[in-house]
Amino acid sequence: MLDKITVEVIRHAAIFTAEEMGIVLRNTAFSPNIRDRLDYSCAVLAPSGELVAQAEHIPVHLGSMPVGVRNMVEALERNGVSLGPGDVAVSNDPYITGTHLNDVMVLKPVYVDGVLVAYVANKAHHVDVGGLIPGGIGAGVRSLREEGLVIPPVKIVENGRLREDIVRLIESNVRTPRYLRGDLMAQLAALNTGEKRVQELARRYGVETLLEAWEEILSYTERYTRTILRSLAKERTGVYTAEDYVELESGELAKIRVRLEISPERIVADFTGTARQVEEPLNAVYGVTVAATTYAIKAVIDPDMPMNSGFYRVVEIRAPRGTLVNPVPPAPVGGGNVETSQRIADVVLRALAEAFPGRVPAASCGTMSNLLLGGKGWAFYETIGCGSGGRPCCDGVDGVHTNMTNTLNTPIEVAEAEYPLLFRAYELRPDSGGPGRNRGGLGIVRAVTVLEDDVTVTVYAERHQLRPWGLEGGGAGAPFRSYVIRAGGEKVELPPKATLRLGRGDTVYVETPGGGGYGDPCERPRELVERDIEDGKVSPEAARHGYCYEG
Repeated sequence: MLDKITVEVIRHAAIFTAEEMGIVLRNTAFSPNIRDRLDYSCAVLAPSGELVAQAEHIPVHLGSMPVGVRNMVEALERNGVSLGPGDVAVSNDPYITGTHLNDVMVLKPVYVDGVLVAYVANKAHHVDVGGLIPGGIGAGVRSLREEGLVIPPVKIVENGRLREDIVRLIESNVRTPRYLRGDLMAQLAALNTGEKRVQELARRYGVETLLEAWEEILSYTERYTRTILRSLAKERTGVYTAEDYVELESGELAKIRVRLEISPERIVADFTGTARQVEEPLNAVYGVTVAATTYAIKAVIDPDMPMNSGFYRVVEIRAPRGTLVNPVPPAPVGGGNVETSQRIADVVLRALAEAFPGRVPAASCGTMSNLLLGGKGWAFYETIGCGSGGRPCCDGVDGVHTNMTNTLNTPIEVAEAEYPLLFRAYELRPDSGGPGRNRGGLGIVRAVTVLEDDVTVTVYAERHQLRPWGLEGGGAGAPFRSYVIRAGGEKVELPPKATLRLGRGDTVYVETPGGGGYGDPCERPRELVERDIEDGKVSPEAARHGYCYEG
């Protein structure tokens, strides 16, 4: 039996190892998407592939990491390939790594005295991996191969030597090879840092102690989670269901249904009844479904608890194959990672709101509001913030990334220096938060003008038809909206999933949704309504209509 102090020291050292890996990746990356938006995630895993430590990076990356690591190791072993000291494997196949093609995953085993003591891994969103559309995500894509280059699990570093043939193969299939190589080298540098720190731990405490500590870290989180469940489930044991929808390119809706069975020992999330997979990129691979479901459950039952695979031992996720939440290849999945992931989180949170009233906020915007632009030799991608849902305690947050995304905005100065773009607007969207005793957070207005001809723009978003829902009598948030103002002044309204060509001087506007409101809007204190009016967040007309305000 290890003493608790040693286990805690090792646990926090592992977490900091993941954080330091992220710092190295950020500081050495080439592309603004990774260097400035921080669209990457790092983790330390036990030899079993179970997650023992993660940095505070991207929920959809981290929740899928154990699935991806196990799948990669198994895929390599099926091909007679084993990972030895100094080896690194790479893949972006979403049906293996667990997200989408843009997320390139690298995995390195950590050996000490010939013993495998851990894996270190990271995922980073590369702005372009080939495919029909710059950035890979877009309307009109009908198969995985149309989204970009599929890299099966393969060694990119072998016995400490970089395989230039693999790097050149990947470079030659993307629109931005300089970014690709630079970002990939940054990922490898992060792995080297993680390997070094884990080896230092093993040499300080001993290999046997480190391996025992991994298991105790996981077992503790498992015990802790069951204790929390027993406390919360005394009066809430039972079955809770919820439904929500994603919006197809045709305008039709595809249902996501969850059945949560909550007991003092475990939670079972069953997605039976969810729509079949579709021939467009809204399918979410199983790793995404795991990430979104576990994120939502943890956020409600105890947001401060340690996060590792010990938590996954308590949560069972059933996702029927061939559905939106567990598709069969070669179904496209680029939008499933960024959009359907948000809806999975929403529907699980909706069910949890029935199970644990007073612990769940109203719906956040429910979309990452993806904007992709590309021309000759360049590609730009960003997700745009929005409003979070009103909370039982207080208002939602204005202009923030919510739920399955945790990136920053692209600094305008960086984007304008790197790309032929000019930003015209970046501001909060008035009247977009759902009315409630606690108001939903405001969405964002972001507008960008292209400075060259023949630029492809893609807007890929949700919550255009079905607005973010309120709770306890709160109103819905404003829907997503986007449009183009042509250089000559013509205005073109866009559907939520659109790909089109822009010319010099054309401007694309994106207006992201606000969060839903929480509680009866007529109960909102008059002074808060007046403050919102004074700050320009709520117009007097909206205040009179939505908040029973007569001032």
